[in-house]
Amino acid sequence: MTKFQAEIEVMPKKEILDPQGKAVTGSMKNLGLTEIHNVRIGKHITLEIEAENTEVASAKVDQACKSLLANLIMESYTFKIAEV
Repeated sequence: MTKFQAEIEVMPKKEILDPQGKAVTGSMKNLGLTEIHNVRIGKHITLEIEAENTEVASAKVDQACKSLLANLIMESYTFKIAEV
């Protein structure tokens, strides 16, 4: 078995309202940072996984994202896998 680390990004889908992002966008204007627009706030998740190879590790991470880490109705996700 090989140990891998996954870096997962979970973000609200573009068509979904992001109240946190909207609040931060408004705060940027209050700070004089008027050049910053359309802030979106998501989650960054890291995890370690033991698997026979990269393909198996990727499949397990994908399953974890679909089953638990992301709400597929409102969020999308991407991930990268690297051997540790």
